[in-house]
This record gives sequence, structure tokens and C-alpha cells, in this order.
Amino acid sequence: MIPRLLIAGTGSGVGKTLLTAGLIGVLRRRGLRVQPFKCGPDYIDPGWHSRAAGRPCRNLDTWMLGKQAMRDSFRRGCAGADIAIIEGVMGLFDGARFDSDAGSAAEIAALVQAPVLLVLNISGSARSAAATALGFARFDPARPVAAVALNFAGSERHARGCGAAITDATGLPILGWLPRETGLTVPERHLGLHLAAEAGSADAVLDTAAEAVAARFDLDALLRLAAAAPPLPAPAPAAHGPADGPADGPADGPADGPTDGPMLAVARDAAFAFYYQDDLDLLAAAGARLAWFSPVAGERLPPGAAGVWLGGGYPELHARALSANTGLWQDLRALHARGAPLLAECGGFMALTEALVDAGGARHTMAGLVPGETRMTPRLAALGYREATALADTSLADAGDTLRGHEFHYSTWDRAAAPPAPAWRACGTRAGASPMPAGHADKGLLASYLHIPLAQRPDLADRLVARLRATACP
Repeated sequence: MIPRLLIAGTGSGVGKTLLTAGLIGVLRRRGLRVQPFKCGPDYIDPGWHSRAAGRPCRNLDTWMLGKQAMRDSFRRGCAGADIAIIEGVMGLFDGARFDSDAGSAAEIAALVQAPVLLVLNISGSARSAAATALGFARFDPARPVAAVALNFAGSERHARGCGAAITDATGLPILGWLPRETGLTVPERHLGLHLAAEAGSADAVLDTAAEAVAARFDLDALLRLAAAAPPLPAPAPAAHGPADGPADGPADGPADGPTDGPMLAVARDAAFAFYYQDDLDLLAAAGARLAWFSPVAGERLPPGAAGVWLGGGYPELHARALSANTGLWQDLRALHARGAPLLAECGGFMALTEALVDAGGARHTMAGLVPGETRMTPRLAALGYREATALADTSLADAGDTLRGHEFHYSTWDRAAAPPAPAWRACGTRAGASPMPAGHADKGLLASYLHIPLAQRPDLADRLVARLRATACP
């Protein structure tokens, strides 16, 4: 099994993402093929890691996929790589619930037996940083921390002082530090960092991050720590698995699938960019021919499309261009009329409603396949894991089937006049959460705010591809 390391934080905002991307970059400069992973349901951070590594970042999520499927996915994803670098989610022990570490970086580190490098934000701290580190080191003896990295140091003296106090209190080595002022800044918006693909200075940011890590981290010690990870059991056999792809293949897409398979048109641009790499690979392995197109650029469906996938993203930032693409709306209505699979998640769901009202109050006409309209809100509207029970037969599930997913959005769906055709009955994981109807299902259309990873069940990709074959034009 290849060397591996999980970079965790004491919480969100400690600088895990750019530190991880910098580490990936500097290891790649050494000639290593780095396989990046991200814990939890995240789309934006993996884009930065994919760009840094030159190969697709993959998500690890025990709550949605289950422990064995997650571990098997990790093992397959490491094919062709020299080292795996995993970024955690939130704080080390933060997961799906307050009373356990299920779904947390700590649980994932234990399952893939990856040493944990804990990142501390020491800005505004001195010896108290040692107390924080000691708490994380002792909180759960079954989930040990192997080493510490310091971020946002005011000076080298500050970093060395905090590091000495931490090592004295915990016995843990300090493998490196980053200063408060490094030029490592990425603009943020309501869903997190800007996408790497749309940040004009992305490569410059990644270069700066790699140089900062190279200058202040003991890379030899870090590699020794990663190499100390023990072997993992062989993955469970599967009917088919994700395509491994070339070791230094494209960072933003899988193999396109067989040339004779049914075509699934996948929207991919600045408005629709949120897809899990494993899901794309599973669809290709199941026989789908993936064809990319850009609604923002005014493109219509590729000729011969048997179905469409509109992923999440930022349609609200490109609502004017989307509204003007009336040819695409016509194509989608035609597909819908013949019962073809139309899968729309979050941003894609918003684009299929009658209208999208942006943050400035401007109303933009959308496809009109989902009744009602969506409206941007200044506050977070929904965030978290969901258990979703299908209320109708769809391209993903039979009525009564329960799948797992997540949602994260700053908009609401005004469906006051919408007919009662919900797709799911969804419920959060927090104690006392109540089930609520979610989304819209109509013939081959399945649209909701929910992101449902296909990798959680081996038959989901097969089912969707079978529906594509059944509705494909001869």
C-alpha cells in the first residue's frame, strides 16, 4: 500500500486547504505522483487539489458511502500513485453527529490507517497552543495524532516558541509552519473558496503555497511519517469499479466511456461544476458515454444525448447567460417529453425551475420543467447530510428506497403553486430532525437540492445507464 497522510485541523478556517495543496505541489515537484483525497461532501477544495496534483481528487465519506465502500474507493483511487494526501473536513473529530465521530476525518484516518498531521492556527496564541494540541492528542486514544503543523505564525520566533511548548506537552513533532503573511489568499463566496478553474491566479497561488511549504516544512520527516502507514486489506470484489485512468490524467474528468454506449450529456462550466469523480467513473464503467457541454457558453445538448446531468454550482452568478440559452431549454423539454433521464442537483435543480431570482432581486427565466422559482437568500438556507426516501420511481431509485446525500445552498424554492410531486422525503442527521418533502419527480426528471453520490450503492450507476439505453434514440 502506498504511503499516505491525512491533514486535519482543529476546526474550519485553520488553513488546511492551501497547506494541503502546497504540500501536494511540492511533492509533485519532487517527481512523486500524488493522489489527493478530500474527506466529506466537498466539491470546491477537491478542485484545488486536482489542479495541484494533475490528477483528479476523490472524496472519502463514510456516512454516505459506508465504511467498506469508502475504504475500497480509497484503495482503487490510489492506483498508479506514489503517495496519497488526504485533507480532512472541519475539525478532526467533527462528523455527522455531535455524539460520535462517524463521518469525521478521525474515523476516515483510522479506516485507511493514515497518520494524522494536525494543523493549528496559532495566530493570537502562545503557550495556549500547547493546551489545544494536548486536548486533540488525548481526546481519543484510538484516534492518535502523529505530528503537528502550525499556521498563521506571526514570525519564526513565534512558530518555534509555540512548537517547543507543543512538543514539551505532547511529545509530538512539529513538521513545519507557515507565516501569517504569505500571499496565500483565495477569494471566498457563499459556498466557500472560488473554484480553482475560475480563479485567474490559481496557478500562482498554488506555486506560492508549494514554495512556502518547501521553505518551512521537514519534507523528509513528513515522507517518513507517510511511509510508516501499514498495509491495508485488499478491496472487496465489485462487479465493476471506477476507471483508474492514467497516472497523470486530466484533473477534471474521467474517461468518456465506451464509444457505443448511450450518451449522457453532462453540463460542465462555471455554473455547473460540482461532480464527484467516482460517480463519473462509475457511469463510464457502467457503459455511459459522457459528453460535456457548457450552458453558460450558449451550447445546446450534444446530438444524440440520451439523458442529461446538471450538477451543482453557481447558476445564480450566470443567470443572465443561462436565461438567454433558450435553445437548451427547448432541448431539455424535448428529452423530458419522451421520458429520458434528466438528473438535476442543487444548481441544476435551480436552472430547471420557472425562474431564478438573484441576490439583487432580478428575475431570470429558466427551463420551466420544475414548478415554482428559486430565490437567493443572504443567509444559509440548508446544510448537512440527509437520508432521502424516494416517493416515486426514478432513474436512481424505486419508491420506498432510501439513499444518503447532502445539501448546501443559499437559496429557497418557492413552490406555493407547485403540484404535489415531491421526489424525496428527506431527513437530517441531527436529533429531532423532521422528515420533509424534497425536490420534484416527473417521468424521467429527478430534480432536487440533494446531492446523491452514486458510489454508495453498486447498482445506482447501472440503473441510470439502463434508463439511458431504454430512452436512447435508435
